Amino acid sequence: MATVTTPRTTPPATGASSPGYRPSLAKRVQLWLAKHFAMLSAILVLLYLFLPVAYTFAFSFNDHGKTNIVWQGFTWEHWQDPCGVAGACESLVTSLQVGAISTLVATVLGTLMALAMVRYRYRGKAASNVLIFVPMATPEIVMGAALLTIFVQGFSNIGIHLGFGTIVFSHIMFCLSFVVVTVKARIQSLDPRIEEAAQDLYAGPVQTFWKVTFPLILPGILGAAMLAFSLSFDDFIITNFVSGNENTFPKFVYVASRRGIPAEANVIGFSMFVLAVLLVIGAQVVGSARSSRSRGRSRSE
Repeated sequence: MATVTTPRTTPPATGASSPGYRPSLAKRVQLWLAKHFAMLSAILVLLYLFLPVAYTFAFSFNDHGKTNIVWQGFTWEHWQDPCGVAGACESLVTSLQVGAISTLVATVLGTLMALAMVRYRYRGKAASNVLIFVPMATPEIVMGAALLTIFVQGFSNIGIHLGFGTIVFSHIMFCLSFVVVTVKARIQSLDPRIEEAAQDLYAGPVQTFWKVTFPLILPGILGAAMLAFSLSFDDFIITNFVSGNENTFPKFVYVASRRGIPAEANVIGFSMFVLAVLLVIGAQVVGSARSSRSRGRSRSE
């Protein structure tokens, strides 16, 4: 007996798999937020970080009177004469001098210390690895008070008084730890077999350092120097304890804030920010160009 088979029918597609499916507005918004969550978070964080910078830039054009707190009007006058306020440019020069000297000394000493702590064995190495973090972990107000006591009770007896020299000495002290940690991390990331290969090719210790080791750790040294300079230029707490009558730019801004920071200080501050950003971008461009040349040479070989 013949059997009659009925064709099997599939139920119509429903939901997101249906060709004609169109999600609701709330669902589309939810999907869009899920897809762009990382980008939106990054934008919000950047807006939060750069809000003070935007305020500094905007109020550098404020046509203020005695105080630069409330917007009064737009003017180019402050950008035409940033040194119009007494003590602004003088304190800036002092901060630049202190930052340059302390950065140079701390970078040289910190690089040598980092090389010794990574490449050599000596008694007390474990203790030195721990003690190098003490200045970084010590609150600045505690360090500033301790340095003030040392300078007043100890150095004043030998004719050294609070001023430019004590500021430089203090900045070298707290910048040194940051330089050591930064350069040390760079040295530890290097493959020691590269230096061993140079020595196998009859390069002496000095040649190995200048031809192989130093070029490899140079990015870390430059990064540590930039970090040390920014810390030195920006420091107020320790500087306020040990500066005496010497005035740095952070001290000038602090004193001026009691009566309203002048727009000229905003001009100088924003200019330093732009200069720092340009230096970072320049370093990135140089590094990218160097990497591209290295890849091109490796392909040609």
